[in-house]
Amino acid sequence: MPRLSAARAADRSAAIIDAAEAVLLRDGFANAAISDVARLAGVSDGLIYRYFPGKAALRDAVLVRFYTRILSRLEAAVAARRGFARRFSALIETHLHVLEEDADLCRLFITEVRGAAEYPGSALYELNRRYSSVLVRLVRQGMREGVVRDGVDPLMVRDVLYGGMEHLAWRRLSGRGGGPDVARAASSLAGLLLGGLLVPPIVRFARQKRAE
Repeated sequence: MPRLSAARAADRSAAIIDAAEAVLLRDGFANAAISDVARLAGVSDGLIYRYFPGKAALRDAVLVRFYTRILSRLEAAVAARRGFARRFSALIETHLHVLEEDADLCRLFITEVRGAAEYPGSALYELNRRYSSVLVRLVRQGMREGVVRDGVDPLMVRDVLYGGMEHLAWRRLSGRGGGPDVARAASSLAGLLLGGLLVPPIVRFARQKRAE
């Protein structure tokens, strides 16, 4: 049998992941069948197992691709803005858009992966940590620049913000429909948290005068 080129193998793997995503979102993890993935991808069941050892590996490949995509999107959205407050607001709005646009994939991750015993230390765990570290780095940078209050715990900000956003979007994530108006929710949440994070303008002004 002729050996597949690396590009051809990558294309075939991507097609299998595409099919797995469609089947998982249609049927859920418990009811998804490898045979259905194979049929949709136009390959044999046996070929699936040459690329992925089982259904859990297919699920994880779908979610790794999802996380890689949204991580790039989040980093780009934050980098495109200037100033802590604008970057903070961009992060919130981008994440809420992800929760709205990719609710099915977010729900798959929350219900099937995040609470699993094997999750800590996995590739998905590391991607999730990298995703949330965009906010942690932003807060630490704001502290170095003197615009975020001294003594703020970036990890607490992370937990409060991402937990709050997940709660806002839970109706959609739980499959009951609905969800927040993204622009309004992002503006409200950013305003609420920035009030506690930012050094008051008069204090920043006094610091600048002392430094001159």
